[in-house]
Amino acid sequence: MKLILTAAVDHLGIAGDIVEVKDGYGRNYLLPQGFAIRWTRGAEKQIEGINRAREARTVRDHAHAGELRTQLESLDVQVPARVSAEGKLFGAITAADIASAIKKANGPSVDKRNVVISKPIKSIGEHKIGVKLTEAVTAHVPVKVVAA
Repeated sequence: MKLILTAAVDHLGIAGDIVEVKDGYGRNYLLPQGFAIRWTRGAEKQIEGINRAREARTVRDHAHAGELRTQLESLDVQVPARVSAEGKLFGAITAADIASAIKKANGPSVDKRNVVISKPIKSIGEHKIGVKLTEAVTAHVPVKVVAA
């Protein structure tokens, strides 16, 4: 199935790309979520509009991403978690937990899909977490895991 992406999709492409995917993936995920539209000759003209809008946003987004990065890196983010007697967590801290903790710390709204956890967080203490703001800008947020 040939589709035109309307939003960035991990491991597939960015808005405006024409991609060839399996029918089920396109029909059951990309199209209903609004990440893509069906490819037609007329829709191909829309690609030009999407690409122009993306180029205009890139300059603004890069400057705005720099501001967001400094704001995120200066936050005091604490994530409460249930802890055993030995100090180990019951489970692990997820990207959704971190995104909600950033919001509670009066930070900007962050999508959980943009939170990058290099290895699972299963202990109390301070950890550095990446938040992908754009393709080129990543904020490294200090997150403190505390006992609840």
